[in-house]
Amino acid sequence: MTTAGSLPISAAIIAHNSAPHLQRALASVDFCQERLVLDSGSTDGSIDLALETGARVEHQTFLGYGPQKQAAVALANHDWILSLDTDECLDEEARAAILKLDLSDPRACYALRRRTFIGGREMCHGPWARERLLRLFNRTTANFSPLEVHEQVLSQQRPTLLPGSILHASFSDCSDVIRRSLRYAPLKARILRRQHETAAAWTLPLRGGAMFLKSYLLQGGWRDGAGGFVVAVGRALDSTLPRAMVLMLEDRTENPREIISP
Repeated sequence: MTTAGSLPISAAIIAHNSAPHLQRALASVDFCQERLVLDSGSTDGSIDLALETGARVEHQTFLGYGPQKQAAVALANHDWILSLDTDECLDEEARAAILKLDLSDPRACYALRRRTFIGGREMCHGPWARERLLRLFNRTTANFSPLEVHEQVLSQQRPTLLPGSILHASFSDCSDVIRRSLRYAPLKARILRRQHETAAAWTLPLRGGAMFLKSYLLQGGWRDGAGGFVVAVGRALDSTLPRAMVLMLEDRTENPREIISP
């Protein structure tokens, strides 16, 4: 058996102005033989912080989340990749589970449960409670999809779920959830337009309402109080705003309106 302590693993993290969380993320993967931070122009001290912890820092203009993570995987010194976002860290149970793994089979891949917090409160219900993310893989048999947002690791076989969790401290408060939906919307719209996916305008309120009800009622988001409500609102925005952007762009392209100056 070859364990993570003797088999080289590269922890790959993409970063941009990530100082509030980066040190915690890097500390949680200190058992990896390499910790690689691919920075896209931080100005908040993230680079110095990473170097102080012994991480290797490389630079790449942001390409979108999927392509950026692909670039980090390609730059790593080792084939086994442990991928974390800067606002994530492994708990002790996950660290212990990885150290016990037999990593001799490059086709193997491993997922972890992700526990997401808004402020200091965990969202224990709703869609986030069901997240299981493939984050440990061998780059000879798996890699990230090239999507600009909502990227995921594509593998040759089904991942094994490990004990422990990824702790996801991404949102400082409820308004941060909505800001994230607004920031991601143009990236999602670009993907939809490239894939020629569209929807009639009249379907948008139906789609948004269905997503809200699924998250808040069917998936039990209401049990998380105000946080669960905001997550449901975010889901409704995620499902409608990018499509509205595509419709607006197509309308301007197909029906240009002449601006008449007074």
